[in-house]
Amino acid sequence: MKRLICVLVMLSMMVMGVCGMAEAAVQSTANGDVLYQVALLQSLVQGYFDGIITVGELKAHGDTGIGTFEGVNGEMIVLDGVVYQAVSDGSIVIPSDEETVPFSNVTFFDVDETLTLSGIADMAALQDAMNSVVNRLGANCFYMVKIEGSFDSLKVRSEYKQEKPYRALDVALAEDQTEFDYEGIRGTMVGLYCPDYMSALNSSGWHFHFISEDRTRGGHVLQVSVGEAEAAFDMTDGFEMILSRENVFQGMELAKDVNEAIHRAETATVGNND
Repeated sequence: MKRLICVLVMLSMMVMGVCGMAEAAVQSTANGDVLYQVALLQSLVQGYFDGIITVGELKAHGDTGIGTFEGVNGEMIVLDGVVYQAVSDGSIVIPSDEETVPFSNVTFFDVDETLTLSGIADMAALQDAMNSVVNRLGANCFYMVKIEGSFDSLKVRSEYKQEKPYRALDVALAEDQTEFDYEGIRGTMVGLYCPDYMSALNSSGWHFHFISEDRTRGGHVLQVSVGEAEAAFDMTDGFEMILSRENVFQGMELAKDVNEAIHRAETATVGNND
C-alpha cells in the first residue's frame, strides 16, 4: 500500500510538472515575440474595410502597433497598451473596445536594441538609420520600433470614414485624405518593419504612425525630419494572422499584384497621387 501511494504521488507530481510546462508554453506564445496581424494590407487596399476583430480583442495580442478602424476611420496608434485613433481632423480620440478593426499589426513590445537619432533630414535618411540596425540584427525578422523625442517637422495624414460600397484604398485616399504639417513637435513614432518576403501579405520595409506627446495629434507619417530622438527596437521572430470568413473577403483575389496601389496609399500627398 505504501509503495502504491508513493507511485501515485510521483505520477501526480509528473502530471503537475507537464501541465506547468504546457501552461508556461502557452503564456510564452501569448506574450512572446509574435507579430499579430489582422487580415492583409492587400485586402485593405482592395477595399475590404469591414472590421474583423474588436479593439478589445486586439489589445489581447499586443501593446504596441499600428493599423486602422472599420471603414478606414482614421489611423491607429497602439502605444503602451492604449489604442489611439487619429481621426480625419488630425485629433486623437480613444475608441471603445467594441470598435472593430479591418487591418492592424501589434506585438508585446520588448526592447532588444536602441539607437540615438540626431539631425535626420528626411524620411529616406530615417529609413537608412533604421535599416542599419535591421541589417545588423537580421533583415528577415520583423521589427516594431518606438521613436520618441523631438521632430523638427512632420507631415501626417488621416482620412474620412468610408461608407459602402467601398472603393479601393488609394482611390478613397485621393479624395478623402486629410494632411497636417507640424514643426517643433514632441511625440512618438511607432513603426513596423516587414521583410521583403512579406510583400504578398503586407508592405515590405517601414511604415510609421505618429502621436504627439500630449496625445492630441497624430496620423500616418508621410514626411519627417528628426531633431533629437531615441529609437527602441523590438526584434520579432514569430508571426500570426487572423482572416475573415465573410463571403466578400473569401471571394477576393488576394494574390494579384497591387503593389502600385499600396505605394500610392502609403506615400501619396494631396495634389500628388502619382
